[in-house]
Order: sequence, then structure tokens, then C-alpha cells
Amino acid sequence: MKLKTKLTLGVGLLFLLIVLLSVIGSVYINKLKSDTEKILTANYNSLEYSKNMLIALDRMSTDSVVSVRDFEKNNALQEHNLSEIGEKEITQNLKIHFSSYLKQPDYKKEKLIREDLVKIMSLNMKGIERKSDIAIVTAERATFWIVSLGTVCFLIAFILLFNLPQTIAEPINQLTFSIKQIANKNYNERVHFKGSEEFNDLANSFNIMAEKLQEYESSTLSTQLMDKKRIETLVNNMHDAVIGLDENHYIYMINDEALKITNLRKEEIIGKTAHEVAVNNDLIRELLKNMDHPVKDPIKIVSDNKENYFEQEIVPINIAKTGEKEKKYIGKVILLRNITPFKELDFAKTNFIATISHELKTPIAAIKMGVQLLGNQKFGELNDQQQELLKSINDDGQRLLDITGELLNLSQVETGNIRLNIKSCSPKEIVATAIKNVEKLAEQKNISISTDFLTSEEDLVSADFDKTVWVMNNFLSNAIKHSFQDENIRILVEKSEAMISFSITDTGSGIDEKYHRQIFDRYFQVPGEHQNGTGLGLAISKNFIEKQHGEIGVKSAPNQGSTFYFGLPVA
Repeated sequence: MKLKTKLTLGVGLLFLLIVLLSVIGSVYINKLKSDTEKILTANYNSLEYSKNMLIALDRMSTDSVVSVRDFEKNNALQEHNLSEIGEKEITQNLKIHFSSYLKQPDYKKEKLIREDLVKIMSLNMKGIERKSDIAIVTAERATFWIVSLGTVCFLIAFILLFNLPQTIAEPINQLTFSIKQIANKNYNERVHFKGSEEFNDLANSFNIMAEKLQEYESSTLSTQLMDKKRIETLVNNMHDAVIGLDENHYIYMINDEALKITNLRKEEIIGKTAHEVAVNNDLIRELLKNMDHPVKDPIKIVSDNKENYFEQEIVPINIAKTGEKEKKYIGKVILLRNITPFKELDFAKTNFIATISHELKTPIAAIKMGVQLLGNQKFGELNDQQQELLKSINDDGQRLLDITGELLNLSQVETGNIRLNIKSCSPKEIVATAIKNVEKLAEQKNISISTDFLTSEEDLVSADFDKTVWVMNNFLSNAIKHSFQDENIRILVEKSEAMISFSITDTGSGIDEKYHRQIFDRYFQVPGEHQNGTGLGLAISKNFIEKQHGEIGVKSAPNQGSTFYFGLPVA
């Protein structure tokens, strides 16, 4: 709890108790005053009036006119000063008896008058005694509350008197001692306060200062210079290009490899902003553009009449200063990894695949033709075993032909030589063509294919017809392959905003969500399934669709089937 809060609570409570004490004292004093006034104004006056009436009655015989007037005057005052129970009736009787006495004075009537006056005086005397008792009780209560609250105020003041100075003085003494230790260069000194937040914050600030002084004391300029030389030597001998920028994009570091590929000198670049250098340097300008809008494709740089390929990586530098928890951004490092050897191997692999695939297509096609001729039995009849063997050869030949076709498509994708013939196409025509291509494959498992078009006849898609049909064929073939006998595959075509989407849903075993991102990677196949393909179909499909500015994806879960979909722009 903060010291300010403690003081506020303690002094505030004491203040409230004093105010409460004052209020209670005032209330009880006013009550005592009220009780006293009731005795004086009511009962005492009634006694005074009764005494005067007795005196007037005694003087009736000597001065009757004045005495009667005094009696009636005091009697009238008594009638307006009734405060006790029964006093009204006695006063009325007194008036009646006095009136009767005036008409015909006698001893008995005078006696009745005197008895009435005695009764009035007796009632008021008892009233004075009762109200005195009430006043005494009020005084006792006032004394109790005033003494109780006074005691509480005394205890709080006593606690504050002994604890408050110690609470403030002890941390100050400890801090003073620690400051003296720091002044004597004992930078290991730390303070730890328990209690208020203000002193805890003060202790944290002091400890941070001590840590920074200790860090400064333990470090020397020569050590820092040696560390800087080591780092510079390490960076300069790296095979990757390294460029360091501070938080304001000033270039503070560049290694020899980066100077070589940028064709710059260190004195031309150090201390300048990257934007200043980019004005006259295409590579720096490209790096800045990629830094703001990261790209996955490698950067191609021509150096010494040779194409070199680099992968760019931006590494932000965030540090937490000594004694601080929050990290602060102080710049970034641009890394350019030279992947030219890997790219050359990739090109060689792609050319090899393309060449082999192209060369294999001709003999495979010849084998397929020979198998077809033998199957027509133009060169003699075949027995059942020969026909079964011939069918197996035909299936293997078709699979080889499909693989070589996928490898050729892959080589086009990797070399970027995909030729697209984009035009307005009918979604129904694309679906009908794809279904026709897989009819026989579906018949083998007695699988039906249903279509559902949520588009109008006027809705056309902007696409390469052949490559889109190829993607649809691939999706349908996979769906048939992974569906059970006698199932149904559903094709849904619908329009949403500026896209027309095609989705193929099967009732197969489904795909776990953890494989959804990898399923469109080259050569990837879901583990645990019967593999009889290359793992290239979905990767090629993804590239075909994305080259047409479309999108592709999958929705699936184990034992719930799969839905592969792609969307293409509306024509």
C-alpha cells in the first residue's frame, strides 16, 4: 500500500472520529439543554403560578379586588402552561372551584381550591424529578460516547505517533546508507524496502541506477573496442551479405560480401540513410521495397556476368536496457543468403526431369499402342491369363504416362514457362468435361457424381479452360480414389462477390487438419494412406490456379470426408 494512502487513511479516520466526537457532544449538549429548558419553562413556571395563587388566596380577606385579579391572572397563565398528564383536569377544577368560591365564599370551597393547587404543585414536582432523571441519563450517555470516541482517537493518534516516523525514517536511513556505499564505489549495494509502493519504486530506481553504474564500472573502452573488432571480423568473413540499419534507417554496418554484390564502397554507404543510397543503387532500392512488402521469391542479382540468387531475411533488433523489462526497437539487420548453388542444382534437376519426361512419353505411348493392338486381338486370340497380364501392363503404362505428364507440368511450373490461354469459360462446360474424363474411373467403384450449380447461365469464369479442367480432373480422381464403393461425389459451383468457386466433396476417410497446409506441397502425401501417386498433382493444381489469380484450399476432418475447392475470377 502506498505511504500516501496509509497517511490519508490514518489521518482521515482520526479526523472523522474527531468530527463524530464533536457531533455527538453537540447533540447531547443540546439534548441536556432541551431537558433543562423543559424543567424551567414548564414545571418551574407551574410551581410559580401555584405559589402566586396561594398568596392571592391568603390575601382575599384584606384586599379582595387585587387578590382576585392576581389569582385569575396566574390561573390564566397556568391554563397555557400544561405539561403533565392530569394537569389540565386539575386546572379546570381549580377554575370551577374558584368561580364557585367567588359567588359564595366559605371554608370548604377554599379548602378545595387549596387542594387543587397542591395537586398541581405535586404533579410538577414529580415532573421535575422525572425530567431530572432523564437529563442525568442523557449526561451519562454523552459521557460514555465522548470517552469511548476520545479513547479511540487517542489510540489512533498513539499508533500514528510511534509508527509513522519509523515508517518514514527507516527507509530514508537505509537509502542514505546505500547512497554512501555507492559514493564509496561499492556498486554491489542494493536496497529492498518492505511496505509502501513509493519506497518500493524508489528502491527499484536506486537498484537500476546501481546496476547501470556497476555495468559501466565493470566495462572498459578497450574491452568494448576489442569486442567490436571481433564482431566486425566475424561479420566480414560471413558468406552471406549483411547490412545493418538503425531505427532511423541509417546504415551503420555492411560486410564485404554486401559491398561486393551492391558494387559500393564502405565510405559511400556508412552513415547514410538507406533511402539516400537507394536513389542510385537498384539493389538497395529492391531490398527496401522487399523490406516493406516481404516476398518469398529469391532476388536475382547479376554479378560478373553470372546470375546469382539470394534469399532476403529481415531480422529486427529489440533489446531491453539494464534494469528495464520492456524491449525497445533499435534497428534491423538485412541478411542475403546466397542460394545460387542450390538454384543451379534445382535448374539442373528441373531440366533433367523435363528432358527425361519428354523422352519417356514417346516409348510409353508406343507401349500403350502395342498393348491396345494386342487387346484388339488382331494378332491372335489371348487366353484369360494373357488378357489379365495385358490389362496390368496397360494400367502401368497409363500410370507412367500420367506421371510423365505431371513431371512435365512440374517442370513448366518450376521454370515459370506456364503458358495460359485466359478467356471467358462456362463453369458448366468445365465441370461436364472433367466428369466425362473420369466416368470410367467412377464406374469401376460404382460411384455417382452429382452437380449443383448456384450460378446463372450468364455467369462466366475467366480461366484457362484446359488447365482448369486438368485441376478439376485431379480433384475428381483423388475423390474417386479415396471414396468407398457405391458412394456419391458432389460438385458445387457457386458465385460469391467477384469469384466463382468450384468444390468437390467426397465421403472418404478425410484428412487431419495438421496436414492441410502441407497437402499442396510438392511430393507430400498424407501418412498412413495407400500411396500410388507422385504427390505432385495438388502442387501443380495450386500453381495452375494461382497463376490464374485464383485461390485453392481444402476442408476436411478424419472420418468426415474432404472438400477440395478452388475459385477463379468472374469474367
